[in-house]
Amino acid sequence: MKYLFLVLMNVVLFSCSSTAQQTNTDVDVSTFQQHLAKENVQVLDVRTAGEYQGGHIKNAMLADWMNPEQFKDRVQYLDKSKPVLVYCASGGRSGKAAQWLAQNGFTTVENLKGGFTQWKIENKPVEGASNTPQITDADYKTYTTSSNVVLIDFGAEWCPPCRKMEPVINELQSTAKDKFKIVRVDGGINTNVMQQQNVTALPTFIIYKNGKEVWRKQGVIEKSELLEQLNN
Repeated sequence: MKYLFLVLMNVVLFSCSSTAQQTNTDVDVSTFQQHLAKENVQVLDVRTAGEYQGGHIKNAMLADWMNPEQFKDRVQYLDKSKPVLVYCASGGRSGKAAQWLAQNGFTTVENLKGGFTQWKIENKPVEGASNTPQITDADYKTYTTSSNVVLIDFGAEWCPPCRKMEPVINELQSTAKDKFKIVRVDGGINTNVMQQQNVTALPTFIIYKNGKEVWRKQGVIEKSELLEQLNN
């Protein structure tokens, strides 16, 4: 019995210790901004894509809390060991998201009190929607026929899995030479062409050969798989 008691005490102590290592804190605008300047922080906007395009905090990635499937898919690419700074419009959605993150292994999570609204009230820097015009159907067709083999990369700067794929695409681009061409399409801007091409998630990769689509896949993909499809 004494041995069993000691085992149970160790389990309880370990559980308490594990919980203590995970923090979920509401912070004011000033503290949030100070922590933004630290190394290795991850900024997560949990609003909708439309809200994000209307203005957001610099370097923020997007995972819509109201879209559970999208949210879980995107946050899996965040580093649980690094701090996550979360915000929404007024703090409600991000508070729930922060709680979820803390309960699912993220060690340090901070929620912006008052959200993006309070951030703007206190005149903090905001990045707005791009004024870049959307590409047309004709533009897209030109891209797909600009080389015998073309890889179209539908992605966005605010998309966590897109950021994870960026080094892979950069490496492919540096070694492509005359074998194939890579065209990046910003899914945060070019929503019309995404709808026309039935692109429903980011990132999505489509390969065209002689102007015809031959392969597509969404999500994080190994470089070896992309090369195999490009060289087929």
